[in-house]
Amino acid sequence: MKVGFIGLGIMGRPMALNLLKGGFDLTVWARRDASMAPLLEAGAKGATGPAEVAAGCDVVFSMVSDAADVEQVALGAGGVADGARPGLIYVDMSTIAPAAAQGIAERLAARGVTMLDAPVSGGEVGAINAGLTIMVGGDEAAFGKVKPMFASMGKSVTLIGGSGAGQVTKACNQILTGVTVVAVAEAFNFARKSGVDAGKVREALLGGFAYSRILENHGQRMLDRNFKPGFKAWMHQKDMNIVMQEAHRLGLMLPNSAATAQLFNAMVGSGLGEEDSVAALKLFEQLSGD
Repeated sequence: MKVGFIGLGIMGRPMALNLLKGGFDLTVWARRDASMAPLLEAGAKGATGPAEVAAGCDVVFSMVSDAADVEQVALGAGGVADGARPGLIYVDMSTIAPAAAQGIAERLAARGVTMLDAPVSGGEVGAINAGLTIMVGGDEAAFGKVKPMFASMGKSVTLIGGSGAGQVTKACNQILTGVTVVAVAEAFNFARKSGVDAGKVREALLGGFAYSRILENHGQRMLDRNFKPGFKAWMHQKDMNIVMQEAHRLGLMLPNSAATAQLFNAMVGSGLGEEDSVAALKLFEQLSGD
């Protein structure tokens, strides 16, 4: 099967490279020629836009910033739908609202294109190492055809349910990761202000019920003062905004999510948006008078 990939940023570029390593015939497109260059050097073919990608492929992946970008890539002038052949499968791996994914899928279906929503977790490291967790919503038969491609990019691939189910799962993931990152930062700042070594606190907590991979991995990054972005704070802000929009739409109370969303708003507002979300620790320190 011939495969296309649209969107070659911090996540999309290594994901597309892993498809090439998996032996797939790959065509790529990105807004910037510089983003395409590493893929072309590795053996991918270049295209002039999404329609041209779709015209030569059986499956087209996209990894872009938000719902507006997904809609433009899929349904805009010169988009995937304009170049699609009968039976094309379009797989969006961006993080967008479940309702947006469902709406785009319905409009694509009317034009003969089957869409899977397949957001990921694992950050840049997971994208590079083909270790992503991939959460998929959509048609089971289409999922079966695309599963070998998913296997080149991720270590955990799950079909959750119908259209939008992948995005619901990603929203749940962002609730849990966002709340936990903030909780670890809050705990470490509390320890520090109490005159206790946060590293020793972490060491003790890793042996009990407070253990989590975020305490283990992100907690160590906080101790190391390593705020280099693997997942930027503004991106987590965007994802928590999706959570809160869906909560309003569904009439749900999500108090922990709301507080976490406000903290990421504050991070972006205080100039920490381009740093990793673990820089929540820096915000707590600033608010503590340091």
